Amino acid sequence: MRTIYVLGSLNADLAITTDKFPVEGETVNGSGFKVGCGGKGLNQAIAAAKLGGKVKFCGKIGKDSFGKEMKNWLKINKVNTWHVKTVNDTASGVAEIILNNNNNRIVLDLGANLKISIKDIDAFLLRARKGDIFVTQLENNISAIAYALKVAKEKGMITVLNPAPANVEIKQALNFVDYLIPNETEYEILKDYISKDTNLIVTKGENGYEYISKRACFSEIAPKVKVVDTTGAGDCFVGAFAYMLASGKPVDKGTLDLVTKIASISTTRFGSSISSPTMEEVDKF
Repeated sequence: MRTIYVLGSLNADLAITTDKFPVEGETVNGSGFKVGCGGKGLNQAIAAAKLGGKVKFCGKIGKDSFGKEMKNWLKINKVNTWHVKTVNDTASGVAEIILNNNNNRIVLDLGANLKISIKDIDAFLLRARKGDIFVTQLENNISAIAYALKVAKEKGMITVLNPAPANVEIKQALNFVDYLIPNETEYEILKDYISKDTNLIVTKGENGYEYISKRACFSEIAPKVKVVDTTGAGDCFVGAFAYMLASGKPVDKGTLDLVTKIASISTTRFGSSISSPTMEEVDKF
């Protein structure tokens, strides 16, 4: 099993369910308020770890209760947190999530996530080996993400980028990406900058995925499940894919169909990182 290195975000998820999304100036009633541990980086790291992956995480948190809880949640899920550092002058990232009929709207304050430095990256990847997996997203400062992708590629790591939320500033680093995993909206924003050598996996929610590379093109719809919350499903897909790479699985239709199945299972549960299944749960599904 290769080691999975995740550079990413940690955000406290403040979620509430409502029968109607409010319009400008409107107040609506909600219910089921929950506080959870999220952030695309944290979600992806935990998804990979719960399946059995060996995962290391690099990120920044504020000196607050949210930060402590998120770091502890990573530890509980057996993610190495040696490179999760606390900053004193900025709060931890927070995501306010409004849920309605299996859809969501999110307001995000990245906070401490924007404090990653080149020094942090160098320390994090110091012992990484050729063939290890590097995973990142776009909820940290773009300059650090671009630098990390370059370093990871130079070390011979397999690099995975989930370009979410889409930001064209990352175009400078797309040549260092082996596997690019956008959703349909993110793909439309970035398609003109994607290298021809990059393996592309476009996630499409209930419509599954589409895989495009120089070697092959194929797609599959997602299995039909009783959806209760789609929050974090895309992150579960990325984490599960990283686990498959770390396990030495071939990137073929069988593997990606299984990854899609794992992500679909997560939508049958409330929450983001907490909804990711273990491999035992996947086998029973």
